[in-house]
Amino acid sequence: MARDELRKDIALPNIAIIGTGLIGCSWAALMAGAGRRVAIYDTRPEAGAAFLEFWNGVKPALVELGLAQPEQEPDFRIASSLDEALREADFVFECIPERLDLKRALYSEMEPLLKPQAIVATSSSGLKLSDLQTGWQNPARIIIGHPFNPPHLVPLVELYANDRTDPDVLPAARGLYESCGKVAITLKREVMGHVANRLQAAIWREAIHLVEADVASVEDVNAAVWAGPGLRWAIMGPHMLLHLGGGAGGLGAYCEQFTQSYTEWWEDLGKPQLTPETIATLVAGLSEEIAGRDYATLRQQRDRQLVAVLKALAETRQSPATAPVAG
Repeated sequence: MARDELRKDIALPNIAIIGTGLIGCSWAALMAGAGRRVAIYDTRPEAGAAFLEFWNGVKPALVELGLAQPEQEPDFRIASSLDEALREADFVFECIPERLDLKRALYSEMEPLLKPQAIVATSSSGLKLSDLQTGWQNPARIIIGHPFNPPHLVPLVELYANDRTDPDVLPAARGLYESCGKVAITLKREVMGHVANRLQAAIWREAIHLVEADVASVEDVNAAVWAGPGLRWAIMGPHMLLHLGGGAGGLGAYCEQFTQSYTEWWEDLGKPQLTPETIATLVAGLSEEIAGRDYATLRQQRDRQLVAVLKALAETRQSPATAPVAG
C-alpha cells in the first residue's frame, strides 16, 4: 500500500518542524517513525544532513521500541522557506531557542502562513503561554507541548492551554502525542517551568547544595539518585511511592509518621546559586565521573539504558495485574 493510502487513517498527517536542534530533530524522527509526512525548516543550510544523521542514529532505538518499522525511511523534506514548511502543515512543532523575543518574531511571520485549523505546539521548557500568545492576531491555536529530552525516547510531554485556546486544540494535540507513544499530562494552570522542570530544579538545587556543603562528591550525589530513588521514580511518582511507604495505612499513615522529619529536612535544604565558583566545582567533580568518555559515548549510553528501562516497563505493564494505577 502506498504511503498516501496508509496516511489516510492518520490524524494530523502533515507535520512541520521549525528548528532542527536536538529537540527538533528528535520530534521529526518520532513523527516520521509514526508514518507522518514531515517538513523541516531551519535557517542553517546543513539542517537536512543533520536530520538524516540523527535519524540513522536513533532509528534502531525507535524500531526496538515499536515506534518505527525496520524497513522504514523517513518521509521528509527540507523546506526552503517558512511558507513552504507551513503551507500544508496540520501540526507545527516550534523548536527554536528559548528566547521570548525570537519566538514572538517567528510567530508574527508564521501566523499569516498557517492553515486556519493548524495547531502550533511550542517545545518551550519554561516560558508562559500567555506571554507567547502576545502578538498573535488569533492565539487560539497555539499551546505548550513541552517534551523531556530526548523526546523520541522519554515519553513525557506537558500540555497547557488556556481560556484563549480553541476547545478542540488540546484533545487533538493529546491524540497526536499519544498515537506516538507519549504520556501526556495537562497543567491546570500556568506556572513557570511547567511541572517536570520544577521537580528537576528542586532535586538539582539540593544536589548542588550537598556538593557545595562538602557532604558528598558529585559522583556520589549522582549515584544516590540513579541507584536509589531514581529507580523507584521510573516506576511510580512520589505520591504513589510514599503511599506504599505508609504500609496498609497508605499516604496518611506515612505523613503521620514522617511529618516532623520532613519539616526539619525542608528547613535544612540549601539554596545554592550557580556562581562561577559553584559551576567550576560541579564541572571538576563531574569530569572524574566522566573518565574520558566523550559526549557521543555518554549520549549513546544514556539512550541504550533508556531503551532498556522503557522495554522492561512495557513488559511489566502488559499485565493488568501488574500495571500501575493511573492517577
